[in-house]
Amino acid sequence: MTIPPIQLPVPGERMSQTVGRLRDEVGPVVPVELPGKVAAWIVTSYEAVNEVLAADDTLFSKDAANFTALHDGTIPPDWPMRQVIEGDHLLTRDGADHRRLRGLINRAFTPARVQGLAPRVQELTDELLGAMAAAGPEVDLVRHFTEPLPVSVICELFGVPAAERHQIREWTSVLVSHTSTPGQAQAAGGALFACLAGHIARRRGDPADDLTTALIHAQEDDGDRLTDDEMVWILWVVILAGHETTVHLLANTVVTLLGDPAALARARADDAWDRVVEEALRSRNPVVTAVLRYALKDVEVAGVRVPAGQALLLGYAATGTDPARWGADAARFDAAREPEPHLGFGRGPHFCLGAPLARLEARIALASLFRRFPGLRLAVGAEEIAYTPSLITEGPVSLPVRL
Repeated sequence: MTIPPIQLPVPGERMSQTVGRLRDEVGPVVPVELPGKVAAWIVTSYEAVNEVLAADDTLFSKDAANFTALHDGTIPPDWPMRQVIEGDHLLTRDGADHRRLRGLINRAFTPARVQGLAPRVQELTDELLGAMAAAGPEVDLVRHFTEPLPVSVICELFGVPAAERHQIREWTSVLVSHTSTPGQAQAAGGALFACLAGHIARRRGDPADDLTTALIHAQEDDGDRLTDDEMVWILWVVILAGHETTVHLLANTVVTLLGDPAALARARADDAWDRVVEEALRSRNPVVTAVLRYALKDVEVAGVRVPAGQALLLGYAATGTDPARWGADAARFDAAREPEPHLGFGRGPHFCLGAPLARLEARIALASLFRRFPGLRLAVGAEEIAYTPSLITEGPVSLPVRL
């Protein structure tokens, strides 16, 4: 039986709900139509997503050069998603080329540097919580806390001036939204690229103790191994991805805990914030789907034939709530659940390099928030919370709370 394509997004349904429903009602690999009438497949089960990830760089590519419809006239030149999938960055590289770029970043983005950020993350957290207390008793937690904290942390890491951070957040929101027009997406992507190119140029003349300067040193040490455009694209994707997902991880976790007083009480009593973060990554993953992958030849995924050159969305959000992997209560948030490997950060060669930073930020932020405001509660019903219009990431647009 041929399944007609499902048009994404589905009106009135959050993208994470759509992916989970398709997994349960249709199957692990489903034909879909992306905004702009672009044909693709969505992979919805834990096993099927894991199968694709295991074949990265062999059966599947992240390089849009392998997406046939992007180059044969089927997809128009102004398709908004081109801004993300055609950029010359880590998310679009394979094999040795990907390892080269990632190796250079890893030399600057070391575990010691990430761990050394802990005091500053705590300081920024405390400053935001203090300002929020002064603005109370009712505030938008997204605007006052879950958004500015990750933006500040990632921008400080790269030395991006405070005056430019709000605009970077605005450009990011445009780039990941499926409601953005082609013109808006093109303008946002170009403006972000120009801003970061200017920042790199400033740092060449005025080095500092930040990741941008460390990458410049890595570039100089390796001669022609890293081009100027590659430098800008590294900052482009790492700054964008390095805050967008953490913004929603924090807000999604707060919504869950405020809706489950027993889970919140256990987390506070046991100081179990590490486990809270892992359970949120499993069951409330802010990454709904991963950037497209392309079949390098005719392949079968979970028994479904995917022709060469076609695109797949990996439904990360559905992997953590898959009953076939996690049991009948897979969708239930339970920080006491026995820890098992999840796909919240992917796996294999493209495993998220920012995972240690995201975990550090989330642990500090959540512990501090609920310590400072033990009576925190939602100011609206959970069903009234509006979520971001994105196929890629998901979290509250705003989160009214009473302190």
